[in-house]
Amino acid sequence: MLNLDITPTVRNLLLANLFFFLVQQYLPGLHPTQLGSLYPLGSPYFYAWQFVTYMFLHADWGHIIGNMVGLIIFGPMLEHKWGAQRFLTFWLICGFGAGVLYEGVKFYEINRMEQAAAEFHRQPTGGDFADFFRTNFPQANGYETLARELQRNPQNPDYISAATQAVDGVVEEVKNSPHAGMLGASGALFGLMFAFAYLFPNTEIYRFPIPFPIKAKYLVFFYTMYELYAGVHRTPGDNVAHYAHLGGLLIGFLVIKYWERGRQQFY
Repeated sequence: MLNLDITPTVRNLLLANLFFFLVQQYLPGLHPTQLGSLYPLGSPYFYAWQFVTYMFLHADWGHIIGNMVGLIIFGPMLEHKWGAQRFLTFWLICGFGAGVLYEGVKFYEINRMEQAAAEFHRQPTGGDFADFFRTNFPQANGYETLARELQRNPQNPDYISAATQAVDGVVEEVKNSPHAGMLGASGALFGLMFAFAYLFPNTEIYRFPIPFPIKAKYLVFFYTMYELYAGVHRTPGDNVAHYAHLGGLLIGFLVIKYWERGRQQFY
């Protein structure tokens, strides 16, 4: 069974995340969320330092508590095994790598969306208008009415103008909105989860909402399958960066395998 013991680096990461979260909550005039969240490449809000700072910021209490509980569960045994320096290095690499892979996925999605918008400008139809929203902004409401009107009256200049403005507005919202930044330690945490399951596969863990202990290897496997499914089958209103989670897990795997090449220096 898992034996929790808060190690020094885990404690320092907890305190750092709590500190920056309190700054977000009580000193919003410093704009920590806007300056530190990871925005898409090309956004006016993007800065290079965000590849590191985003993992120390969180959206709300539920967000930070969930991530910090995971750090407490998976972190101490890894720090005991690796030592403080290697543990911190692993955490930062996984978080940084998750941000890089997230940016790659986001760049692809935005590029595809911009191409769809350009195609709609060339040939606006009600069906393409509805498809654009269903694909790129499924949480939106009310676009169906305009789509039906445009389908019935494809030459109406007012409907065409309203639809093209709506499409351009989605592109602007997704790419340049001040609310479009990613934040949270989940990418780094998923790297830890993989490392834990790889090194301590049969350690039993209690993890809400599962009402019974489950071995680490099964827990991480099911988490991974869920994140993959949720990333591919996005539901309206889902603002979780599932590919960043998978990115952190992938980076964790690559780092572990790289370190294993020098097995005598691994731990």
